Amino acid sequence: MAGIQIAIDGPAASGKSTVARLVAARLGGFYINTGDMYRTVTRAALDAGLDPDAQPDAVVALLGNLELRYRLVDGVPVLHLNDQPVPQEGIRAPEVASQVSFVARIPGVRDWLRERQRETRALGTIVMEGRDIGTVILPDASHKFFVTASPMERARRRLAQAGEVTDGATLASVAAEIAERDRIDSTRAVAPLRPAEDAVHINTDDLTPDQVADRIVACVQEGKA
Repeated sequence: MAGIQIAIDGPAASGKSTVARLVAARLGGFYINTGDMYRTVTRAALDAGLDPDAQPDAVVALLGNLELRYRLVDGVPVLHLNDQPVPQEGIRAPEVASQVSFVARIPGVRDWLRERQRETRALGTIVMEGRDIGTVILPDASHKFFVTASPMERARRRLAQAGEVTDGATLASVAAEIAERDRIDSTRAVAPLRPAEDAVHINTDDLTPDQVADRIVACVQEGKA
């Protein structure tokens, strides 16, 4: 199964990253995490002393100094910034998580990243996850899915992820942060979070990542998505 594109969209902490990674492995494709691309730009903006919410134009200007690409390393796509692999611990820090939604709503950033995300199609079969893959990045993807979960379940998952929340965070505080991220993502003027009209919806509340991946792979193989 070569050269197909599978788009998996969904809100924060819905489990789409884990599922996309599993699906790529099972179909012999490449997993592309667009969220990491936004996180990397956010990390670069913070390291440059910028406030993404108050200085969107400065964030866009910063892009001229950045080269961001997925490159194959031992057969695995690895995100590189200015020829260096992007360290996960840097882009998974709480300060990045709290600011990435502001970066993601900047039109100039989205335009810049859209082309870099589309470039990954040259790798072959890709499984790309994000918030606007099926609607904006790969509207002609051969298979589209929208993965979600209840707000409380997503809060539990985020709280269990090491390094993703600040010290002392509670289930209630994480749920509130996720709700605010949902609000920002779904109401932004450019590429708001929403399922593609032809996407298959999967609620993951009562499913393991393997079960969700099984369902997606079955849909792809049977041509149902």
